[in-house]
Amino acid sequence: MKVLKKILIALLIIIAIPLIVALFVRKDYSVKRAVIINKPQAEVFNYIKYLKNQNNYSKWATMDPNMIKTYTGTDATVGFISAWDSKDEDVGKGAQEIKKITEGSRIDYELRFIKPFESTEHAYMITEAASPAQTKVTWGFEGSMAYPTNITMLFMDFDKMIGADLATGLDKLKTVMETQP
Repeated sequence: MKVLKKILIALLIIIAIPLIVALFVRKDYSVKRAVIINKPQAEVFNYIKYLKNQNNYSKWATMDPNMIKTYTGTDATVGFISAWDSKDEDVGKGAQEIKKITEGSRIDYELRFIKPFESTEHAYMITEAASPAQTKVTWGFEGSMAYPTNITMLFMDFDKMIGADLATGLDKLKTVMETQP
């Protein structure tokens, strides 16, 4: 009986430690990357405000050529929704909605992931004139993880994971924009 009691206490401690640690681990994360595009700000903004154009530069939009994409509403306006459904677990199922547009400078999105996990996150794209013929584009992603799953933040480098995909997309956006007449 003493052995069983010791095993039970050890199990409780093993379970309690991560739960206690999770109380002190941050819950929010923010990742952003930027690129300079050799095109005027208005031209760049008028391209990126169309959510369908992400099919031309977003790494996530090109990960599964067989994914099913559906659209609801009028592109480049608040309320437009781009949804995807993929059998590839790295792509999953979800939707992205334009939530706010600050004409000429910023677009805010809500990302709703359904599979392989449920989550709602915020993303944005900002354009700033670097010069009359150059635009700085910043693509950002913000999210949070609820307690106690936030303990995974100790082991996951969101800046590295998501940041690399944002950078890949921005580099492709730069190529797309700079090769257009």
